[in-house]
Amino acid sequence: MKIRIGHGFDLHRLEPGHKLIVGGEHLEHDRGCDAHSDGDVVYHAVTDAILGALAQQDIGQLFPDNDPKWKGADSYIFVEEAVKRMQQAGYAIGNMDITIILQRPKLSPHKDEIRNNLAKLLQCNLDQVNIKGKTHEKVDSLGENRSIACHVVTTLIAS
Repeated sequence: MKIRIGHGFDLHRLEPGHKLIVGGEHLEHDRGCDAHSDGDVVYHAVTDAILGALAQQDIGQLFPDNDPKWKGADSYIFVEEAVKRMQQAGYAIGNMDITIILQRPKLSPHKDEIRNNLAKLLQCNLDQVNIKGKTHEKVDSLGENRSIACHVVTTLIAS
């Protein structure tokens, strides 16, 4: 069986006056991601994990932040493109493990919806997607609630 492994990472500054979108969910918070698109770190890292497993261009090459076409874009379109490329290459999601690093708000109340959003977008079963929420113990910009980050590891299997 052919297996590929990919890793994705994303980080955004949190600033007042922006929405906080995490895994397709709007989280109530006094700040949100300062980004060219909607700043969804989960969808950005998922996109790069899939593209990395395929050894293809990364999110910044496919959807450059200097292209006005992507200004304010809903990041689910980036995941959809990665999934399309994955399927064209003859692969499907084996599993995906996601770590979201955010001091606040708490992710626990939102984890099920984020997993549901991802399973639907990835066209896989819910038990193939795992979400973990971590704080940064009040250390650096993540721990001081000035940024949000996400790591994603995925396996793709030949379909």
